[in-house]
Amino acid sequence: MTRIASLLVATLLLLSVTACAGVKGDTKQEKRNAVQQMRKETLSDLYKVSPGARQEIANSAGYAVFSNVGVNVLLLSTARGWGVAHNNRTGNNTYMKMFSAGAGVGIGIKDFRGIFLFANQQVFDNFVNSGWQAGGQADLAVKAEDKGVAAALAIDVAPGIKFYQITETGIALQATLQGTKYMKDDELN
Repeated sequence: MTRIASLLVATLLLLSVTACAGVKGDTKQEKRNAVQQMRKETLSDLYKVSPGARQEIANSAGYAVFSNVGVNVLLLSTARGWGVAHNNRTGNNTYMKMFSAGAGVGIGIKDFRGIFLFANQQVFDNFVNSGWQAGGQADLAVKAEDKGVAAALAIDVAPGIKFYQITETGIALQATLQGTKYMKDDELN
C-alpha cells in the first residue's frame, strides 16, 4: 500500500510541476512576444555552443524551437512546453505546444530548450500538422544559471529531422521511453 501511495504522490507532483510550464503573458500578443523572445534567446545560445547550427538552420526547410519543463520521479516522467515552428520558405510561424509522458528509471527536474531542424518541406509540414514523436531518452544534466554541465548535442530523431537540446537549469539522471505530442496552439495561432 505504501508503494501505491508513493506512486500516486509522485504522479501528482509530476503533473503539478509540469502544469506550470505555460507561456507568460496575459494577452495573445504578449504570449506571442514571449515565444518570439524565447526563440531569439535559444537560437543565440545554440549558436554559441554549436556555431555550425546557424548555417544548418538557414539551409533547412524550417525549424521549431520549444521551451520545456521535464520531471522524472522514480519510474514516471513527464514534460510540458510551448514554442514556435518557422517555415523558412514562407516565413510563416506556427505557434505550438507539447506534452510528453513516459516510463523509465530516473530522478530529476529540468528546464530545457529543444530545437528541431527539418531537412525538407514534407517533414516540416508533417511535424506542424501531425506533430507526434515517440522515442527514448538518456540524459545527465546538472546546471544552475551558468554553472554546471549540460550537453547541446545534435541527434537525428527521424528521417529528415535533427534535434538539439540545451538545458537551462536543472538536475536529472534518467533513461526513459517517452511519447511526445506536438500540436498547434489554437490560442496563439
